[in-house]
Amino acid sequence: MDFSFAERMDHIGTEGAFEVLARARALEAQGKDIVHLEIGEPDFPTPANIVERAARAMREGATHYTPASGIMEVRESTAAYVERRTGVKVPASHVVLTPGSKNILFFALLSLVNPGDEVIYPDPGYPIYHSLINFIGGKAVASPIRERNDFRLDIDELRSLITDRTKVIIINTPANPTGGVLTKEDCVAIAELVHERNLVVISDEIYGRLTYGTDHVSLFAQDGMPERTILMDGMSKAWAMCGWRLGFGVMPEPIAKKMDTLMINTSSCAAAFTQWAATEAFESEESDAAVTAMVNEFHKRRDVIVDGLNAIPGFRCHRPQGAFYVFPNVEETGWNEGELAKTLLEEGGVGVLAGTAFGDHGKGYIRLSYANSIANIEKALDRITSHVASRHPVHS
Repeated sequence: MDFSFAERMDHIGTEGAFEVLARARALEAQGKDIVHLEIGEPDFPTPANIVERAARAMREGATHYTPASGIMEVRESTAAYVERRTGVKVPASHVVLTPGSKNILFFALLSLVNPGDEVIYPDPGYPIYHSLINFIGGKAVASPIRERNDFRLDIDELRSLITDRTKVIIINTPANPTGGVLTKEDCVAIAELVHERNLVVISDEIYGRLTYGTDHVSLFAQDGMPERTILMDGMSKAWAMCGWRLGFGVMPEPIAKKMDTLMINTSSCAAAFTQWAATEAFESEESDAAVTAMVNEFHKRRDVIVDGLNAIPGFRCHRPQGAFYVFPNVEETGWNEGELAKTLLEEGGVGVLAGTAFGDHGKGYIRLSYANSIANIEKALDRITSHVASRHPVHS
């Protein structure tokens, strides 16, 4: 049967990491050894105390529906955690819990953006930003993120992109795919600009616990910003809970009420036992110690992969201050970034992503995740070095 699909489906994208992962799994099924540096998922187990809290919650009957925005005690625990992290007192009624942080982004855009409204987003950036803006009929406006600015947003350039049609700005720090981190001065300047132009910000801070040699600066915490910011966060990265599917957002109460309605109409609620597990993540010293240990290990891995990539002829790799990605420039190798990523996987046995999977301004770059062991990172570096040296570049 030939299906006639809704026109909106022509305007939704995908996430390259999952496509490359699927291809890598297919190659592994054929017997090929692959080093996975493509997927943005911590390779650490979820801390045992968090797992036990979820199991206990299930044994105690937390297997039923909850209120759409989340169990009130969990929303209170989330609010207290955000206050400890940002210094902003957060009422529980401003917190919404969803099955994954993507829903915070999607529901925020659905609630605020009319067809034709402009949404500024980072490029290169998390591909779901661009995808969902287009899907709901907004106009996606790319804000270039450049290596020469340490992969930080250029405030003057951001100002030049704002028009009378601009409704929302999406900010991501620490950033995927670059690992770029905004400074206090950056956040103050963005806050001033947002107030001047009466805009709303979606501040994606899901990598906020993963910084190296610097403290995370929250845009949500700047003067006057809680009243016009949707803080987007979740359990996946800091606590290695990608498969648990629990995101959380903090926002002005009128927006929270709209998200509650959207939850009722879509997922109904996040899983009850996952919500109770989040309280253990937020409140226990054991969980904090696990996060610290993971960050310390990522810090070591970052230095191994950056130093190793910079030793490969034609590679130039900035040392990121956050997240668990590196975004090396490969233009001097003579390779097109897409062909390099493709042949590294299929011939070299290393899963990476082309920079253009994250937007047009990713041209000339590839992204590698160092959420893998140092032994595997070193194996990948050896394979990349051999592949680049032995193969003639393929141009687009």
